Amino acid sequence: RHVNNNDGTPRQRSLTVVKEFGVNYDETWIFDKIHHEINQFCSSHTLQEVYIDMFDKVDDKIRETLQMDIDQYCPGLEIISVRVTKPRIPENIMSNYVSMEVERTKALVATEHAKVVQRETETERAKAIAEAEKHALTSRILQEQLLAERRAHQVQEAIMNDVYLAKQRVLADAEGYRMERQAEANLRKLSPEFLEYTFIQAISNNSKVYFGEKIPSMFFDQRVSHADLAGGPAAAAARQAAREVARDA
Repeated sequence: RHVNNNDGTPRQRSLTVVKEFGVNYDETWIFDKIHHEINQFCSSHTLQEVYIDMFDKVDDKIRETLQMDIDQYCPGLEIISVRVTKPRIPENIMSNYVSMEVERTKALVATEHAKVVQRETETERAKAIAEAEKHALTSRILQEQLLAERRAHQVQEAIMNDVYLAKQRVLADAEGYRMERQAEANLRKLSPEFLEYTFIQAISNNSKVYFGEKIPSMFFDQRVSHADLAGGPAAAAARQAAREVARDA
């Protein structure tokens, strides 16, 4: 809308500039070119860029462009600053622009909201995955612990069974050995002398009294039958003991 220019010329170059371009040199090299450069800038950028996005850079761009041409064709003239005010936009264009900006703002808000919702969803999903992995890990650890305990219990039972079987084998071996020794002892007891001795002990414990001149044959024959099996001094001693028992009776 408006352009304010501030330029300066060194004293030694002022006469040269005035001689070549007259006292209105600024019209030629500054003001006329400013409008041209502004038109060029506006034509190569959108309304959004000119009015908002790049407006704070318009001053410097115009000054740089002007200074570039001045340095080439009018040395000694220096553009100190350029100030451009906000452009005047027709009402219909401004209304459309405002509507577009409102819609664009709504779209941006909706986009940002969608991004926020997406991030929240991803966060919740990540939390759910982490929680599920945590539970799975805990469950796996518990299962492994139970399995280890069962294996340890099985090993313990196997050891106890082995100990029990070994103990039973020892007891069985001991019982077998005892029975074997007992059998051998019993075999030794079944000698004719022992049988005769046992018979005599049984007779001596008999409390019955017999009268007569003869010893009952049931005692003597039984003694003789056992003693004769062996013969020798033991048999004779057994018969003598039997007679004495019968006589005493």
